[in-house]
Amino acid sequence: MNEQAGAPEAAAMTGPAAGRRCPCNSGEILGNCCGRYLAQPADGGLPVPAPTAEALMRSRFTAFALGDAAYLLRTWHPGTRPDSLELDPGLEWHLLEILGTERGGPFDGDGIVTFRAHHRLATNRRERESFTETSTFVRENGQWLYVEALEIH
Repeated sequence: MNEQAGAPEAAAMTGPAAGRRCPCNSGEILGNCCGRYLAQPADGGLPVPAPTAEALMRSRFTAFALGDAAYLLRTWHPGTRPDSLELDPGLEWHLLEILGTERGGPFDGDGIVTFRAHHRLATNRRERESFTETSTFVRENGQWLYVEALEIH
């Protein structure tokens, strides 16, 4: 598993990485967008939780783009989370499109997000692919968690 690939970058959201555009395609810089959810506080406290299901989906895409498997596991519901997660270093995640949401707001207990994720092969950056997924999320103890994909195409 390549857990360490993006973890240092995500944990240091005050360095140069914090000023680059967020991979989630929000238009914000990483440090002001998904970086605040991925970053581990220096004081050892808990990270800032994503306030909505969509924000969690965006931050999870960013974690894929940065190679932060630890964040992906941490934000996966324990009932469906795998024991480990190996990310493919040959994929470069470069664009996320949010196609729709149902519920998933700051006062909801569950939500659904439909998105399209675009990636390319690191060995052939011209070869681009994408998939569309509809995923479910729940909020437990004030934290949104990814549950599962309902549909992938």
